[in-house]
Amino acid sequence: MLALMAALNPDDPVLDDAEAQVTWSRLLAQPGVSVWLAEADDGVAAASCTAIIVPNLTRGARSYALIENVVTLPGYRRQGLARAVLATAVAHAWQADCYKVMLSTSARDPGVVDFYRYCGFRDGIKTGFVATAPTA
Repeated sequence: MLALMAALNPDDPVLDDAEAQVTWSRLLAQPGVSVWLAEADDGVAAASCTAIIVPNLTRGARSYALIENVVTLPGYRRQGLARAVLATAVAHAWQADCYKVMLSTSARDPGVVDFYRYCGFRDGIKTGFVATAPTA
């Protein structure tokens, strides 16, 4: 997982093993969180995404899902691995009776945006906003 996260955000600081293990355990212990992983034919963990199903008091109390950290290792791209993890995460959300699944990306590459459209995500439906933590 750390190699995948490094491929997603190469400028992030490297986590030490203890901190990574604690954070990984906390992530997996969160209610509604799932991490979907695709292994390549050679056994390498090559693609992943994280999804959370959020309980909701609107839409007849139907939950919604958020997908983040979609990544494929560079040498394994264009093999259907990211599409597989996304399809699994979305199917999981529909099975949980979510009324929508949202995904955001900071990628500006038209190919990435087209990929998400190909996977069934539509843009232009809602406007997304992001607040980032203040710097010290």
